[in-house]
Amino acid sequence: MVGDRTHLLSRVFSTSRPSESKWDHMYPPPQEDSSASNLKNGKRALDNDELEDDDLRQSKSLKLTGVSTDGDSLINDIIGRDISISCLIRCSRSDYPSIASLNRSFRSLVKSGTIYRLRRQNRIVEHWVYFSCQLLEWVAFDPVERRWMNLPTMHSGDTFMCTDKESLAVGTDLLVLGKDDGSSHVVYRYSLLTNSWSPSEKMNSPRCLFGSASSGEIAIFAGGCDSFGKISDVAEMYNSELQTWTTLPKMNKPRKMCSGVFMDGKFYVIGGVGGGEEYDLATKKWTEIPEMSPPRSREMPASAEAPPLVAVVNNELYAADHAGMVVRKYDKGSKKWFTLGRLPERAGSVNGWGLAFRACGERLIVIGGPKSSGGGFIELNCWIPSSDGSPPVWTLLDRKHSSNFVYNCAVMGC
Repeated sequence: MVGDRTHLLSRVFSTSRPSESKWDHMYPPPQEDSSASNLKNGKRALDNDELEDDDLRQSKSLKLTGVSTDGDSLINDIIGRDISISCLIRCSRSDYPSIASLNRSFRSLVKSGTIYRLRRQNRIVEHWVYFSCQLLEWVAFDPVERRWMNLPTMHSGDTFMCTDKESLAVGTDLLVLGKDDGSSHVVYRYSLLTNSWSPSEKMNSPRCLFGSASSGEIAIFAGGCDSFGKISDVAEMYNSELQTWTTLPKMNKPRKMCSGVFMDGKFYVIGGVGGGEEYDLATKKWTEIPEMSPPRSREMPASAEAPPLVAVVNNELYAADHAGMVVRKYDKGSKKWFTLGRLPERAGSVNGWGLAFRACGERLIVIGGPKSSGGGFIELNCWIPSSDGSPPVWTLLDRKHSSNFVYNCAVMGC
């Protein structure tokens, strides 16, 4: 019955859902002070009085369809609030801008983050890929709808814009970490709820070149280098709901240029000084795991090569070998790596830099492509691994014109 009501709900707001070519943002950008700056594509942003009138017009229109515009029922008095919410959490994330425009109750449910917390509690998750091929520009890609969305431009100092950055999505936040004009470490946060960037809380022990991964609303950052170049054994947990950093027990070894994943409810940091370490969130203890770093087809100085390209799908660990252009899988029983098959042909990189290898729900996503004179394009390929160890069969999701390779990439699941 819930599925049927979800279908009915989708019919209510499907007429107001933006088309793929016009849907640039999850929410309209913040209104600027200048009335001239509010002119875009021949349309002026509405002021508060006009928004109130618009709400009233929508209220009258929606009541004709049986949709409630006030009260606790959200949709209508017959369905009730609980079933209304059960329908809403099963809608696609791409529908939430339309949902938020229906009435104030809908808007509060979406923009407060409540809808995403309820989705997480009910294990309803959609994974979107966020990446940057320009210095302060980010785009999002929905691999199911195969739809592109542009995020607002980041505003930062010149140093942050031009230096290397690291990124991670956690909860409904996208964190981008780098250095500001004073050469100190800073964090910028993109919020899915407000469609805006803002400075965020710094780490307790600011550093770069760490390994990181997220699970739900928490993320762990392990190792890295501090402002003086000292290799760190520090680990911290970030909570996106509270926007707080908590220092964890130190690792057994200092590590930099490492990678992180969550697998079987535990956090793993891989590489940096060889092997890896497992952090048990229940016991708060680190355990070394020798030979957990994936083998590489070509040896080169550690400073020249990207950190291990690793990802976890269905609690299985995979790695991309950029030099050999192959995909490997880690056998947890034997603690050994074995080769599955080839990477997509256009998975070019510079010693691993510029190639994104990410888990995206049940898929492995590879984003890459060599630059060509006068411009070029990148490709997004995906593969759903099987339990029988079959070789990868890659599906091309889309291409995007770009004169640069991928600077940063993260996957947000919410």
